[in-house]
Amino acid sequence: MQLENKTIIITGAAKGIGAAMAKRFASEGAHLVLGDIDKKLVEETAHECSAIGICNNVTKEEDIHQIVSVAKEKYGKVDMFVSNAGVCFGEGEHAASASNDVWQTCWDIHVMSHVYAARAVLPDMIERQEGYLVNMASAAGLLSQIGDAAYSATKHAAVAFAESVSITHGKQGIRVSAVCPQYVATEMTGYEEGSEVPLSETVITPQQVAEAVLEGIHREQFLILPHPEVSQFMQHKTADYDRWLAGMRKLRSNIIEKAGSTKLEDMHKVL
Repeated sequence: MQLENKTIIITGAAKGIGAAMAKRFASEGAHLVLGDIDKKLVEETAHECSAIGICNNVTKEEDIHQIVSVAKEKYGKVDMFVSNAGVCFGEGEHAASASNDVWQTCWDIHVMSHVYAARAVLPDMIERQEGYLVNMASAAGLLSQIGDAAYSATKHAAVAFAESVSITHGKQGIRVSAVCPQYVATEMTGYEEGSEVPLSETVITPQQVAEAVLEGIHREQFLILPHPEVSQFMQHKTADYDRWLAGMRKLRSNIIEKAGSTKLEDMHKVL
């Protein structure tokens, strides 16, 4: 799919990967409607992209319908919905130790926000026999995130939901992509917004993710892997699950030995 003159909604668009995608898509000539819970920052990002910026809480279904209504009122239809917002909290002394509130927040943002987006745009897309859903998941949704069971479980669910939409509606002209990066230089991983990082296989920039997403959309590819090595890791996992789990346990021990914890902002520095 080419993006010129396409109407695209991006949530979680004020900064990080969302802002990088907005700027890259704008350079392709897309019409953008950007949502984020940070009103001031999303309006600033929207101004940079000549887009519409809306204060938007993806855990509220009415907010998703509102942003879709704004896009349709301005441009007539929604060609693509990029459901991007995400959070990461970590866990305490054991895998089930995160609070119910943490689990619920992860579920609401990583899963239900994708469901709300699909509910809001699929009927019109099915009627037109065309449309595109891009769901931001994570390599944790294909493998696992050491030190954050709530993140891993809900990202797995995000990938599964994207698969379901593709299976159910692929023959009705609905294209779906699930984006599954590993470590990205954002505030979530302890980097300041806009900070310069050395390019490496471990940590990539939001701009690199945006470029990978654009390439995947051009190819209409379901699984978009900004870190290509994730494909090999998936093969190792499915080839021998017990061996993979043993390797992950060893990796977790090595991380704790070197970094002192499994906090996300520390973990990538020792991998």
